[in-house]
Amino acid sequence: MALKVRVRPATRPTLRVDWTEVGKHSLLLLACLIVVFPLLAAVIKGTQTGAMVSGASLKVAGFFWSNLREAWVSANLGVYMRNSLIVAVCVTLGKTALSLLAAAAFVYFRFPLRGALFALVLFSLMLPSEILIVALFDVVTRLHWTNTYAAVIVPFLASATGVFLFRQQFMQIPSSLAEAARMDGAGPLRYLWHVLIPLSGNTIGAMAVIQFVSAWDQYLWPLVIIRDEAHQVVQVGLKGLSSAAEGQNWGVVMAGAVVSIVPPLIVFTALQEQFSKGFALGGEK
Repeated sequence: MALKVRVRPATRPTLRVDWTEVGKHSLLLLACLIVVFPLLAAVIKGTQTGAMVSGASLKVAGFFWSNLREAWVSANLGVYMRNSLIVAVCVTLGKTALSLLAAAAFVYFRFPLRGALFALVLFSLMLPSEILIVALFDVVTRLHWTNTYAAVIVPFLASATGVFLFRQQFMQIPSSLAEAARMDGAGPLRYLWHVLIPLSGNTIGAMAVIQFVSAWDQYLWPLVIIRDEAHQVVQVGLKGLSSAAEGQNWGVVMAGAVVSIVPPLIVFTALQEQFSKGFALGGEK
């Protein structure tokens, strides 16, 4: 007698939709679109002629390189970007070096009023730079630094933010390393160079991103102290370009604005991992 085997039809797995997750991702996508839209609109307008920019069209045209060439040569955008690059690199390197030295002094040296001095450094974070412009202008003028790179570099070499970040980083490094280095005959600077700096790569990267972007975005102080176009920075140059573009080709202005964000974007992209880890004090190094 043959056995009959009854085969049940295969059941399809039911697909469950987590509407909470769908809502979260939709909100995140909407937020990303809102943030990216101004930059995307600037890129599109940079490809258009002056007549096309005046309308509401977001159609990509083919005039970006001609607009950029006009901004780069006719409006001296290349000179402004070179000046901003010099200022941003010098400020970033100077601030990082001075912040490292100051933080090492606050952590590893014992001197009178150390706590009060560090509190004074933190207090300076609450002072907006705009209230110092009048006094700073007087000092820079007396030093005859007007229309020079020194006027936009030297006043910004000190950084309370950098001192705070590096002090927090150094306080996490075991003090036994300092004792071992001292027993081996290593001085403070050698210990800083061979031990502290290699262990603080993420914090240095985060500091570099912050200071480079901040120096690149300087506007008010260069506008006050620099009158010579040969030493002017890109943010003031873009303002002059937009003022001259009234009734002219705003596509040139948009193309110049888009290109001006490339250097800080490159720095942030190159150091984004160090930037994200640099603020996770106590996290993985």
